[in-house]
Amino acid sequence: MKRIAYTRSALKVLRRMPANTAKVIVSKVEQYAADPPSLANNVTALKGRAGIRLRVGDWRVIMDDDGAVLAVLEIGPRGGIYE
Repeated sequence: MKRIAYTRSALKVLRRMPANTAKVIVSKVEQYAADPPSLANNVTALKGRAGIRLRVGDWRVIMDDDGAVLAVLEIGPRGGIYE
């Protein structure tokens, strides 16, 4: 399993959203870190910037998957995360 590192802004978003939604997002990130092929249909490489996107319902998680560390860069709603 890869080590997961959250940025300050990602942690701030997680604290402000409803607890049940935050739990789902954290569990999906942990599932991806443990077994990336299990979420292959919900993960896409980003165009125009480095990183990958994990889809969790109406939320998007922007991550950087380099080596042993999975860095969670941003978390946001579907429409506004790419701006």
